[in-house]
Amino acid sequence: MVYKKIKPYQMTEPQLRQLWFDEYCDSVINIKTFDNVEVKFYPSDFDHVFYESYNRRAKDKSIISFNRLEKIYWIKDVLEDNQAILKQGWDKVIKSYDNDRRVALVKGNYIVVIRFTGFEKARFVTAYEMQENEDKVLSSPDWFRDPNFVKV
Repeated sequence: MVYKKIKPYQMTEPQLRQLWFDEYCDSVINIKTFDNVEVKFYPSDFDHVFYESYNRRAKDKSIISFNRLEKIYWIKDVLEDNQAILKQGWDKVIKSYDNDRRVALVKGNYIVVIRFTGFEKARFVTAYEMQENEDKVLSSPDWFRDPNFVKV
């Protein structure tokens, strides 16, 4: 799988937002995972994914992240990569791992999270490069093929 990077510092924020929309959110775009799950993206996801917090405790998402933006195409690549490590995602509301959240891990520390909304349907949650806690993700339960979400 080829994971190409862009040079976001050579683009304006409106150009980057347009790129996000054109690649992921346009209604004619149909992004599917390697196992045929259609993943929906929304323009508002841009702020969540490509901004970082100056203060992690405040979770203010006040700083645009060129590091995250340079990997804008990786999100689709990860979803299509059948070699990604798949783990269950953490649901902070119920404080437990949940198989309706799928974490795909590639390159040792890059994560894309989706949440299933139906059979072969999911919503994009987030994507980021882990700076720490890799062992925590790797030790989380493996994601299993649930017939409610994918063909078994």
